[in-house]
Parts: sequence; C-alpha cells; structure tokens
Amino acid sequence: MKTSKVKGNYVESQVENWLTSIVIELNLCPFAQREYRKNSIRIKSSAAAMVQEVVRDLVVELSLLNKHDDIETTLLVLPNSLADFYEFNDFLGFADQLIDEMHFEGVFQIASFHPDYQFSGTEKDAAENFTNRSPYPILHLLRESSLDRAVKQHPDTSQIPLDNIELMNKLGSEHMLNLLQQCQTVHD
Repeated sequence: MKTSKVKGNYVESQVENWLTSIVIELNLCPFAQREYRKNSIRIKSSAAAMVQEVVRDLVVELSLLNKHDDIETTLLVLPNSLADFYEFNDFLGFADQLIDEMHFEGVFQIASFHPDYQFSGTEKDAAENFTNRSPYPILHLLRESSLDRAVKQHPDTSQIPLDNIELMNKLGSEHMLNLLQQCQTVHD
C-alpha cells in the first residue's frame, strides 16, 4: 500500500500543512523530512466522535501499519474527539495498554500532539508547549525499529527536545500560535 500526498480532505490538508511548515520547517523532528519525501507518512482523519470509535480506528491503523512496511508512520487525526487535553492525555494510557493487548509492545509506540498540549510543570501559554501542539488531537503511531535506527544514526537524540524548547522560547508563544493558525488555512 503506497501512501500519497494529502488531497481533498480538509482536515488532513491542515495536518499536512502543520507537518511541513512547523514540524519539518522548524526541524522539530529531524527524521520527518526524509519520511515525508519518501511519501511514507500516512495522515488519516478519523470520523470518531466517541472514545470507543477512536479505539476502533486506532486498532485499524495499528493493524494496517503492521501489514504495510511501506508506511513508516501514521498520524491518526481526531478532529471530532478528545478535544479536552486532559481526557486526551488519559486516553494515551489506554492506547499504550491496547498496544500491549494487540501484542505490539516493542513494535509500535504512540507519540501525542494536541492543540492544547501542556507539559507538566509549565504554564498553559508557555512557548515550549508548542513543540507538541497541532491543529487537532493526533496519535502518532511510530515503528520502534525505525526509532532505534534513527537514534543510532543521530549524534545526540537527547538533545532534540532541549533544542526544540530553546527554539520555541526564542520564537515565542505568539509567533508559534500564528504559525499554527496559518496551518489551518488550506489553499486549493
């Protein structure tokens, strides 16, 4: 199964804008650009409105990712559910449990992004929170084997979050909020 550049789906287009203009352009993830150029990032917008539907879509996407090596990673976008950051954060524990139940522990892991992402111990409007802020709640499904390879190839992965926080603080909350809002403008 080959993934393709997002066309036609407004939500997915907004997420692709975020991916290219924030994550890749600001180099928040030094591995994203390569996978984007290889067309191996799947962006899937979920119609789920209830948590049970999110679980169903998560099972489908994990299963799909397991069957298709040509998909490196999936961004499961949740525009209609888990809008409350604390509910979203609570769901992450369940999502990790689901990975274990599906016997995917050590195979996949989930990173998270949310419009109201807030690191523990930070103020809600702190610039550093923008390292994980996105247009919609997103479950980023990652292959652990790919992470292991990336870690081995990168000179110091522990420095990535520190560099990102430094960059966010330099750019400031207002600038990052403007960038995030610009991602939500899709031009045909």
